[in-house]
Amino acid sequence: MSNFLLEIGLEEMPAHVVTPSLQQLAAKTEKFLQEHQLTYTSLESFATPRRLAIRINGLPEKKADTEEEVKGPAKKIAQDAEGNWSKAALGFVKGQGLTPEDIYFKELKGVEYLYVTKRNVGQQTKDVLLGLTQVITSLTFPITMHWANYDFAYIRPIHWLIALFDEEVLPLQILDVVAGKTTRGHRFLGEETTINAPYEYEAKLLEQFVVVEPSKREEMIVEQIQEFAEENDWAIDLDADLLEEVNNLVEYPTVFVGNFAEKYLQVPEEVLVTSMKEHQRYFEVRDQHCNLLPHFISVRNGNRVKIENVVKGNEKVLTARLEDAEFFYQEDQRLTIAECVEKLKAVTFHEKIGSMYEKMQRVAVLGEIFGTKVGLSATELKDLARAASIYKFDLVTNMVGEFPELQGIMGEKYALLQGETPAVATAIREHYMPISAEGALPATKVGAVLALADKTDSLLAFFNVGLNPSGSNDPYALRRQAYGILRILEKENWHFPLENLVLDAVEIFNTNLERFGLHFSENQIELISFVKGRLRQLFAAHDVRHDVIEAIIGGSQGDLSLMMQAASVLKNHLQDENFKPSVEALTRVINLGKKAQEKQNVIDPALFENASEKALYQQVEKIKAQFKKQTLEENYQSLVSLAPFIEEYFNETMVMAPDEKVRNNRLSQLKQIADLAFVLASFDLLNVK
Repeated sequence: MSNFLLEIGLEEMPAHVVTPSLQQLAAKTEKFLQEHQLTYTSLESFATPRRLAIRINGLPEKKADTEEEVKGPAKKIAQDAEGNWSKAALGFVKGQGLTPEDIYFKELKGVEYLYVTKRNVGQQTKDVLLGLTQVITSLTFPITMHWANYDFAYIRPIHWLIALFDEEVLPLQILDVVAGKTTRGHRFLGEETTINAPYEYEAKLLEQFVVVEPSKREEMIVEQIQEFAEENDWAIDLDADLLEEVNNLVEYPTVFVGNFAEKYLQVPEEVLVTSMKEHQRYFEVRDQHCNLLPHFISVRNGNRVKIENVVKGNEKVLTARLEDAEFFYQEDQRLTIAECVEKLKAVTFHEKIGSMYEKMQRVAVLGEIFGTKVGLSATELKDLARAASIYKFDLVTNMVGEFPELQGIMGEKYALLQGETPAVATAIREHYMPISAEGALPATKVGAVLALADKTDSLLAFFNVGLNPSGSNDPYALRRQAYGILRILEKENWHFPLENLVLDAVEIFNTNLERFGLHFSENQIELISFVKGRLRQLFAAHDVRHDVIEAIIGGSQGDLSLMMQAASVLKNHLQDENFKPSVEALTRVINLGKKAQEKQNVIDPALFENASEKALYQQVEKIKAQFKKQTLEENYQSLVSLAPFIEEYFNETMVMAPDEKVRNNRLSQLKQIADLAFVLASFDLLNVK
């Protein structure tokens, strides 16, 4: 068995690209091996900021020989009456590289056909592996660059390649880079080194201060951090994302501790952590009671030689940032909230939409409508109104100007400093939530409603000026905002007929263009459809079956929370014994109900011609009387209870009767049932076959 090593040597890649690129290389290599029927025992992957590599272990010297039975023309075409081979038969065997002596016949569906068995000699493995050039060039990246005069684009320029099959170099080539067995060590501590066989890879590079296994580097980082923590009785949060990023910034990790002046601890903790974590890639240090300490932990790409100089350099950089933060914090406290809100009149939300101040005016209206609908108390509505009138004020502060990541967070801090209630301050922070698809949701009702209002206004405004998402293009993250609305509603279980609520707000907006900045269309079908479409994403996350999703989206329900409940109801009954017959009965009703005249709503019992019509009518009247008062589960059971009445009705009744009045009366009766069903779902879209 043989082993193969592939290394792609690059200029330093961005840290966030390293892991996904390595995963992509490994996955595409595995697919390549599978497609070429090459067996192997294991595939290992390696990466640093300057290299992506794989090692394939347990490869055969060549692919296995195979036999393939090939079908030719029918016997009556392959031979004449005297048994001589026809041109068709001779051409067929020649095309397969065989002779007439290799021919045999087999019967297929009563007809005899000519067959041959073709033996394929397995290709040499090293020849197959030359195709990995296509794997290397097929990798995709979020950003790419060109170099020299080449049209080829990659994450960073390729400087060297290793393609080593046991001890033999395979002639892979990318642009002007030809594969060899020489790799490069650490940029400052190492030198070029020769890899004579794939198994030497890790050891040879370690001699040149390169740890090629990401897991090994991470282990080294964690162990060194824990040593500092135990020695000083510190608590250090090893944030997984930060740990991965730091790990992908270095080839030989050495952990060190730096310090900053205690006076900076007077600055809000979030500012200090952001300065260290987001800007400098440092781990913050806390005591056992979770109090922030004036130290930081970082990782050097190198050994401990002259580490004290590295520490001083990092301390100097961080101190400069903290000095700015302290200055901004003190300067911001001279501002009043009212002054900041006034400045928002000159801050553009979007050039086609208007100012941030106008957005806040609209959100205040939406907040009042939403808050009233979901049943906030008088105190909560008062806090909501105050929060909505100021909630973007921190955008014009010095601190948020320097640290945009702290918008909302600093708003909460500054609001409390200026005497706002905790509910108002918390809502200012929570209105951004969730900040990612599956991020944390607002914990307070006031914050949740403000978040709903802010996100709804963004959707409403961007759709109004024709900037709705198209294809994969969503520059204003409207899909995420719509998904956030749904997640908040799911958490709070609030009844939320979005279209009606939005139209109520639009009516108010259009009465005062000067205050609200835009004139809005009263037709919001496209927006509502977009938000409902995000339900597919939410339902898929909850493992709701595809046809159930389409049935819910296709129904007439306008309350987003009730649509979520309806999905749960249907999902819970999919395996019921009566599910299939009930859906089939309702589907038949829905299909015929579509033929009813739109204006024909009244059902005349005097036109009934049999007992089943009357029985179905009476049962539906009972259900109608309770339908709006019942839960969706109860409504589902009510619809299921109609199934035997519907079956009896169709057994005794010809819906499309010759008499027009009777026919229309029957269609109206079915449409009435269909309308009830549509409140839950479009049952005709359910798959019960």
